[in-house]
Amino acid sequence: MDIAHARMWLRFAAVVTIGFGLLTAAAASPALQAPTLMIADILFWPFDGAQSGDSQAARLMFAIGGGVFAGWGVCLWLLAGEGLERAPDMVRRVVTATAMTWFVVDSSASVLAGAPLNIIANLAFLAMYLLPLRGWRQGVPT
Repeated sequence: MDIAHARMWLRFAAVVTIGFGLLTAAAASPALQAPTLMIADILFWPFDGAQSGDSQAARLMFAIGGGVFAGWGVCLWLLAGEGLERAPDMVRRVVTATAMTWFVVDSSASVLAGAPLNIIANLAFLAMYLLPLRGWRQGVPT
């Protein structure tokens, strides 16, 4: 994949990541929780409306998790710009290490939380992050 296509796909991933982060952070407000709770309800199958974000601790975790995810999206957007032009190998290493760390921690914790279906969603995000980086050899995207 050439740099122009890698940039386009990484920026697409960045926008999706920022959007998901903002959606999650919005759930810190009970009035805005419905979309996030629907996602959680699907991931804690069966879809039964049992998930709740009523506690202060849950709302705080929505705020923190959403903020971190939105921040990662902004970082990805910036890395896909000038960083990709100047140091494609460095960008590849940073994105790969960050994405794999997130994937392993998030997926493992999801299993511990009783939501192994989240691994499927995580795989979709992982693909968005890593597929644009495939095919690079010694600083030259192919």
